[in-house]
Amino acid sequence: MKGFSHLDKKGKAKMVDVSEKPATLREAIARGSVYMKPQTLKLIKEMGISKGDVLGVAKVAGIMAAKKTSELIPMCHPLNITSVHIGFTLDRKKNKVDIEARIRVIGQTGVEMEALTAVSVAALTLYDMCKAVDKEMTISEVMLVEKRGGRSGVFKRS
Repeated sequence: MKGFSHLDKKGKAKMVDVSEKPATLREAIARGSVYMKPQTLKLIKEMGISKGDVLGVAKVAGIMAAKKTSELIPMCHPLNITSVHIGFTLDRKKNKVDIEARIRVIGQTGVEMEALTAVSVAALTLYDMCKAVDKEMTISEVMLVEKRGGRSGVFKRS
């Protein structure tokens, strides 16, 4: 099973030993989108959703999710995250909210999973906050767009 770091020689799941790796600055950026009806996007923008500040709650949820990633994904290492930034862009032409998470750590392993988890949970929270007015929302395009640091260097989605 060469190439899969989370599998042992017998193909069984294992947590990667990072104890010999140097602690370096690592950063990951992930993005995703939530598509919705035009009226739903308008309600979000005008703070008209009865549950409250949709983007504010989704931001806090994304931050919390980044910090809890190792509790959700079995082979992730617990990390002492140094920075979490969650941003939202409302796109009225495509009736969607774009979400971006930028996570930083000084550590021995990367923060890609934390960034992806942050975007995913922010999107799920946005859905939860708005489902009373729009059950047809679609969470889509969750992806890693950039990562820096560590042995593998820089990755940028083309």
